[in-house]
Amino acid sequence: MKVTLINTSDAGGGAPAACMRLLKALRQNKVDANLLVQDKKTGDERVTSTIRGLWSKLQAKYNFYAERVPFIIFNADSKAVRFAFSTANTGTDISDHQLVTAADLLHLHWTSQGFQSINNLIALSRMGKPVVWTLHDMWTFTGGCHYAGDCDHYLHQCGHCWMLRDPEAKDISNKGWQRKMHLFSDPDSVVFVTCSHWLADVARTSSLLQGYRIETIPNPIDTEMFLPMDNDALRVKWNVGTDKKIILFGAANILDRRKGMAYLVEALNDLRKTHSDEVDIVVFGKNKSFDLAMLPFKVHDIGILTSQQDIAELYSLADVFVTPAIEDNLPNTVMEALSCGTPVVAFNTGGIPDMVDHMQNGYLAEYKSGADFAAGIRFVLDNPLASVLATNARNKVLVNFSNEIVAEKYTELYRSLLEY
Repeated sequence: MKVTLINTSDAGGGAPAACMRLLKALRQNKVDANLLVQDKKTGDERVTSTIRGLWSKLQAKYNFYAERVPFIIFNADSKAVRFAFSTANTGTDISDHQLVTAADLLHLHWTSQGFQSINNLIALSRMGKPVVWTLHDMWTFTGGCHYAGDCDHYLHQCGHCWMLRDPEAKDISNKGWQRKMHLFSDPDSVVFVTCSHWLADVARTSSLLQGYRIETIPNPIDTEMFLPMDNDALRVKWNVGTDKKIILFGAANILDRRKGMAYLVEALNDLRKTHSDEVDIVVFGKNKSFDLAMLPFKVHDIGILTSQQDIAELYSLADVFVTPAIEDNLPNTVMEALSCGTPVVAFNTGGIPDMVDHMQNGYLAEYKSGADFAAGIRFVLDNPLASVLATNARNKVLVNFSNEIVAEKYTELYRSLLEY
């Protein structure tokens, strides 16, 4: 079977990383899979860009800004939610691309930021080919936001969007919802896959996806890349003290409103009451303006990492990985940490409970409670059975999220749609 995965890019965020991992897993499972993207950032020969010259490059740049500007004009705080809403009002027609026409099945992923408009997606869904659509956030069934926060307007009909300066019944979120009604007019045209059980439950309540088949298959991870390594040797290599407890935190964008940095600061200040001199913090990821001096421990700021090997080494040298996210689907960072045998402390929210088993391979803190988050960090750092937590963390991934397991689940889904 020939399968074409479709995603905006092949690197630079959670969805691209998950998509590339699935591509590798499917190939290992003998599926003839390729990835079609707009922005190709890797040298992987299995990835093809829709940009074929200067004109298409300029067109893609124009589409990016044309997709952003309508939201920036109306939104209440462009910095806080600049990329939290996608209008999908413009994009590139790829229905005649060779990888699309030659495919037996199309597998959509994250297509925002000017790559695929809603009209483009309608064209793909009506080509007569089976379509699988993996949801990496809530965008597919909202009027434009990627995560709705406390808003439940997607249950009925979007409008009065909290992200806008002057929300009203017929605002751009409502217009986006109306356009998606035309996209989701045939429940037999698309099968949706969510990476977490939480997102599946939310998707089933949405007004737009009523009647559609929704399955849950997690993202895969290469357990031979992300695996436990020599803790002491890595601390020497990265110049992190071997006499300290190491708390690791990282995100693609540390200041993303969903990442919950305020709760981490609160938790660490609480932790300092009992662990004043024995803890160091290691931070990685994009950080344009957050003042790391707000963290009450010595901080090792690694910055942006592109090497999977380097990231795996950081997980392995840490005693605990923390993620105070208040909204997330199935974050790659949590899975990566567990695969390296590093327990995780996180809030009990979103898809995180699919990976973290409370007090077995980490700690699920009470939602938005900095005090309980601190208690979770203490639970891991002071646990006399730390080796058991580490073993449980690794085993959780091996049993549920390995390339082989996830690829086989997707292959079975493809076969059911192709009647193989």
